[in-house]
Amino acid sequence: MYAKIYQYWHKGCFSCEVCKMALSMTNYKGFEKKPYCTMHYPKTSFTIVTDTPENLRLKQQSMLNSQALYKEEFEKNKGKGFSAVADTPEMQRVKKTQDQISNALYKEEFEKNKGKGFSVVVDTPEMQRVKKTQDQISNIKYHEEFEKSKIRSDAPPPENRQDYEDQPSNPVSDFGQSAGQMRTAAVAPHSGGKRYQAMYSYMAAEADELSLQEGDLILDVEPIDEGWVFGFNQRTGQRGMLPANYVRPV
Repeated sequence: MYAKIYQYWHKGCFSCEVCKMALSMTNYKGFEKKPYCTMHYPKTSFTIVTDTPENLRLKQQSMLNSQALYKEEFEKNKGKGFSAVADTPEMQRVKKTQDQISNALYKEEFEKNKGKGFSVVVDTPEMQRVKKTQDQISNIKYHEEFEKSKIRSDAPPPENRQDYEDQPSNPVSDFGQSAGQMRTAAVAPHSGGKRYQAMYSYMAAEADELSLQEGDLILDVEPIDEGWVFGFNQRTGQRGMLPANYVRPV
């Protein structure tokens, strides 16, 4: 006789409620105080609950109860674990110490990674000296480029202008050129036009332009455009355009 599921069963009557298979104390399963075999044991299933106003009210009530329990638990555990820390002088000192430690660690990491990639450069006196040196080198290079291209510029440098204004108008006596130095063979007869003298050297940039040297005598000068004139170089025997601010009337 089996005493199980709060009842007494004869050994021959202890069987599955569905298939009447004989059961023992080792292979039966009880459900609602009745024996079942493994195959016919009732399965529990879940039911989808409709989101009705009543269920929504119950859900909200459950949330309120949960929040109330959480607050009650928080009040009980206050001071036992994490809690808001008052901003006392002692806490400020601790915070300041932690910030200093953090800054020291950051600086140490920065020193380790210096030169490995892009980094912010501190404006130290040494960096200012390097920057100043680089600026001076850049200015020297710019000055060299300017001196090279000065001969090609349309605006003559002002530092030489006064020298030429004070000089006599005779090109031979001014520059000490002899008759052998002048290319008289290339001189062509001119029509008696305006005569100009070159104050600065100029290198022709185009085929229709006229190259100049300091002191060249330009004959038959005629204005053709704003800032440009046309003339005949007595030294070279060539005709062409030249910048008007490189010559002066004689």
